[in-house]
Amino acid sequence: MPAHDEGAAPARRRRIGAIARLVTSRRAGDSTVRGRIARTLARHRTGGTIRARIARTLALPVAATLVLLGVIAVGEIHKYRTAVRTDHAVTLDLAVIDLVDALQTERGLAVGLLGGATTFRAQLAPARQSVDRQRAAVEDLTGRGGEVEDRVAAVTARLDGLAAIRATTDTGAGARGATAAFYTDLISRLINVDFGLNAVDDNDLRRTYATLSFFNVSTESAAQERMLLAGVFSAGRFGPGEFVQFVAAKSARDSAVVAFNQYGNPAALEGQKQVLNTPSGKQIVAMENAALAAADGRALTVDPKAWWSASGAFLDVMVGASKAEGVYAQEIAASIKDRAARRLGLLVAVVVFCLAGAVYLAVVASRWLARPLAALAEEAGRIGAESLPEAVHRATAGGQDTRPPPVRVTPDASDEVRQVADALERVQNTAYALATEQARLRLATAESLANLGRRNQNLVRRQLGFITRLEGEETSPTGLANLFELDHLATRMRRNAESLLVLVGAASPRQWAEPLPISDVIRAAVGEVEEYRRVTLRRVDDVFVDGSVVGGVAHMLAELIENGLAFSPPDMEVEIHGRVVGGGYLIAVIDSGIGMTPAEMERANQRLRGDGDFITAPARFLGHFVVGRLAAEIGVQVELTPSPVTGVTARLALPAAVISQRAPIAATVAPPPPAASRPILPAPRAESVPLRSDTIEYVVVTGGDPVEGSPDEPEHTVNGLRRRSPRRQRAGGPRPEHVEVHPAPAVITDTPEAVRQRLTAFRAGVLRAGADNGGRP
Repeated sequence: MPAHDEGAAPARRRRIGAIARLVTSRRAGDSTVRGRIARTLARHRTGGTIRARIARTLALPVAATLVLLGVIAVGEIHKYRTAVRTDHAVTLDLAVIDLVDALQTERGLAVGLLGGATTFRAQLAPARQSVDRQRAAVEDLTGRGGEVEDRVAAVTARLDGLAAIRATTDTGAGARGATAAFYTDLISRLINVDFGLNAVDDNDLRRTYATLSFFNVSTESAAQERMLLAGVFSAGRFGPGEFVQFVAAKSARDSAVVAFNQYGNPAALEGQKQVLNTPSGKQIVAMENAALAAADGRALTVDPKAWWSASGAFLDVMVGASKAEGVYAQEIAASIKDRAARRLGLLVAVVVFCLAGAVYLAVVASRWLARPLAALAEEAGRIGAESLPEAVHRATAGGQDTRPPPVRVTPDASDEVRQVADALERVQNTAYALATEQARLRLATAESLANLGRRNQNLVRRQLGFITRLEGEETSPTGLANLFELDHLATRMRRNAESLLVLVGAASPRQWAEPLPISDVIRAAVGEVEEYRRVTLRRVDDVFVDGSVVGGVAHMLAELIENGLAFSPPDMEVEIHGRVVGGGYLIAVIDSGIGMTPAEMERANQRLRGDGDFITAPARFLGHFVVGRLAAEIGVQVELTPSPVTGVTARLALPAAVISQRAPIAATVAPPPPAASRPILPAPRAESVPLRSDTIEYVVVTGGDPVEGSPDEPEHTVNGLRRRSPRRQRAGGPRPEHVEVHPAPAVITDTPEAVRQRLTAFRAGVLRAGADNGGRP
């Protein structure tokens, strides 16, 4: 077939381009490699990331460590709080000791004054001020609240009764016994307050607190003895019961000294010995012996002031030793608090270090695993989106084995990641081999289909030419009708062959040199469908279509019309409308079928836009792919929309570049042969009527009375085509009744010769003009 050798190279390039688009069609939706990776991760997000897996792996040991450290921390916090409370309790105990010392002094002076020692009045006022100051100090320490503080505050509240005692003392109306009992009760209550220091864990603090308690008891006993003897020496003898009180106080002091000698620390014991060996201590012993000798009621000549001074010096030494022991206890408590604070701080540091270490190890491990894997995933995405399709395209286009580059891995990738990369490399090579094999197979299939399509096309062309010669030689109307039927079938066969060539990208439909009227293009499309009698042209605005796209437009219209006929009831017509819209031209093919769902219509429009692969699609959608390929080549927009009532409307929008409002200078269709008896009239059609934008006006044309024609004269459709009759009617059955002709012009009764000339001119001049010589008339 030499006629096709000239276009072999362009046809091969078109086929290669079509196959390349098929191979790389999966890249259409991928904007970037990162977008593909993101979608892949989104699909598998339920599996979690490496960081999440590592976090879950470390969660249990970290939680166990935190629980253990939490238990230890709770213990240390408890110890620290206990140490703080102990330190505060020791401080409060020292303040209470100072208050007790001040009360003891005021008690002795008050009892001595009531006993008759008026010299004590001058010292009583400073003693009372000292009591008030110490009371305020104790109340400041108890203001923070707490169990120990509440107990001390309950005792100090009894000091409110001092005002009455002081008043009776100043007036001399108070009794020595009652006054002494009041002060003694207060002092006893303060000394016996439980500061909670016996339950501390530190042995030194417990022993020091015990020593301090013995000091307090001994000091109180000495103070009671001082107070009692001051009154006795002032009165000159023991009063009723006073000697017993003196002996009890002295015995209590001696018992405290014995206990102190047993539990006291060496420094405190040495201090006590020094106190007893002082001149005041020796003088006190002599005065006590004199008091013991006066048990029979004899008079005592001991100077009360001398006793007060000597016993006061001795008591000051004992109070000083007691305070020293209290300071030592305070130092121990402060040391315990400091150690607890250091342990707590160290524990917090350990907890923070463990948490930071766990997080750091998790981050490092996840990065060590995730970064190489992320790089490998990105490399895999690049291979799938760019490298492999490009290699397949090069191998398909150039015929050379251009394998994609090897898989790249980061230098710090582990052995496991490198093994995955090697496996991915093998997958890439296998995919490349399969893809190139499939591409070559598709190319071979496309070439085979193209070769088969060309052969069918050439045979159909020869068949049409032979039928044309037979039509020119036939004089019988019945024979002409049969030849017309055969001619119509051959025309459909030619369209199928052209559809096959369009799908494989081997060739484009036939082209004309000059523009043709749009009505002729539509009639050509109608003439290529089987049930053309059910097609009605409603309104068609007259424009001319560029000859280079006439074949493609007619082919698309034929596919859309045939699709509408296939899905419409047998008794319903398919309507065609055409009008100028803006700068372009809109053709609407409206059927009255069952319609389509929105999802089906969307998928059909995608096929009409050229999306998808016809090889993997069902065979019933091949017409959509043919229309989509032709629309993409010509620049036509094709869309399916729901019809106003029922069915589907196919909208075919021609751009302004392929239409014009003027007729061509040279006639495209050759004139009829000279033997024609009269000119051929165009098929009747409705005149163009302006339309509103919101509704489509249907032009209804009514004819007059039917015109009787020759019994052998064939009838015509409203589109200007010969109406075929069933074979049983052509074989001698009853002839059909005359149909009403819708166009306004009267129906012309032609002879068989005129029918032959009309069919010959229409079919040869419009549909096959220039088909055998590359589209030139």
